[in-house]
Formats: sequence, C-alpha cells, structure tokens
Amino acid sequence: MTTATTKGARDHARAQAGQITDTMPVLPASHWPWTPEDIDPLTLTWAETIPGGRYATKVLGRGTRLRITDVTGTACVSVVLLRADAPWERLNVADTVKVPWQAYLGTGHPLLSDQGRVLATMVADSSGHHDTFCGTTTLSANTAKYGAGELYSASPAGRELFTLAAAKHGLAPRDIGPSVSFFHGVRAEADGALHSTGTAGPGAAVDLLIHLPVIALLINTAHPLDPSDTFDTGPVQVLAWSALDELVDLPNSDPEYLRAVLNTEDAWAAAQNGETL
Repeated sequence: MTTATTKGARDHARAQAGQITDTMPVLPASHWPWTPEDIDPLTLTWAETIPGGRYATKVLGRGTRLRITDVTGTACVSVVLLRADAPWERLNVADTVKVPWQAYLGTGHPLLSDQGRVLATMVADSSGHHDTFCGTTTLSANTAKYGAGELYSASPAGRELFTLAAAKHGLAPRDIGPSVSFFHGVRAEADGALHSTGTAGPGAAVDLLIHLPVIALLINTAHPLDPSDTFDTGPVQVLAWSALDELVDLPNSDPEYLRAVLNTEDAWAAAQNGETL
C-alpha cells in the first residue's frame, strides 16, 4: 500500500485501526488481550504497555486499582501522583517515608500527599524492589552515563519525561516534585551510602488502590543507580479497573495510616457534599 498520495496515506492509516502495539493504549481497555484471571475485562479503564524510555499518564478516579507489571525484569517505573481536582496537592515522598516510619515500600504502604491524605495505598506487591531515596534521572546525568538524555534520544532522562507527561495536563516543571520508583530496589547502609539491589525479575507487579481522583504520571526509564553502562530498560504493562468496594477493607491498621485515611475521607466527603463514596 503506497502512502505517496493523500488517499494512499489515508487508506494506510485506516488499515491500522484495531491493531494492538506495544507503544499505545488499547481502546477500549476491555479489549486488552492478556487480561489476568483475577480481573473482569469489562471493568478495565486503562490498558497500556510502556516501553523503556517512554511515559504514560491518565486521570484515575477514586476507587481505581492500578496494576503495574515489570514484563522482562528490567523496568524502573517512577510515579508522581497529583490530586486531579486540586493539583496543587501532590505526592510528598518525605511524608510517604516519615509518617509510616518506613522508607521501604511494600504492601500496606500509603503514598501520602503534602496535606496528610492518602492518594494511594500499595495493596499488593510481588517485587519488593523499590526506591524512595533517589528520585529519577536527569538530562546531565544520562548524558554523562549514556551519551544522551533528551526526550527523543535512546536514553531519555526521567525529568524530561515527567515534564512532557505533566504538560499533557497543563502542568509545568515546577509542579513535578520527587517521585517514588518501582521495580528497582535501593538500600541505605548504616553510613548513609545508597546501593542498588536490582530488580525481582520478570513478572513482578505492584497494585495501587487510588483513594482520591489523581493525575497519574508514570515514566519508565533507567534508575539513577542502575549499574549497567547501557540503557537496558524493558517494558511495563499498566492495567487499571474499578475497585471502589476495596476502600473499606484496607491492608494496614497502623494508627498513622488510619489517621491519614480519616483525613482523606473527611476531605472527600466535604467535596462531595457529605457523600462518603
């Protein structure tokens, strides 16, 4: 099929309709061909593969369950969440570490906002290799390590990707604070030195339960402490579905967490004129 003419280009473009690729979301999400047995495909609201060096973003409603899966065991997904109805309220990594008295993410850990509210809770984790210390990569660091860090290079930096993802929602670079990273672990030594613990291997997954409507920014690029001298970041699969009923059976009974949940429910009830769900 030739694309040398306008008609030929149109026919070629239309012939691609319905095809599933590894760089675009599946629409509708219920047509995702690899839906796990524990998910009703008709409840899916997001289904997408993010290749290494790329990003994805979506507005997710309260009660959404978000699953991110490291397909090849070489991914590193950095996440920023901003409250969709009030984007000046956003993920606060310092409080996410400080309030639960735990720097290492796992099941039951909240992702807290700068207002003491729970934007999301980790409700499942088969990886155990995550990071709250290092944030994501920068243009200068990637250029020094890989030879390039620009958006459309072979090794784009995390900050560059976050900037583009945020712009899709009218947000500026100043709106993007520190991120948490999934699938590439970091541990702190007694002297404060940080070292990479790598990944958990192919198929590891993290599930987040969303408590307030959020703008989710996900970027998939090499971790700042990745020991490889080459850019080897592999793809992740992203699935989201409605799970509103799970907000009443949460996997954490710590008093600090419960207080943050109460702060969240109070804010949501006020915003909804007294409705609680």
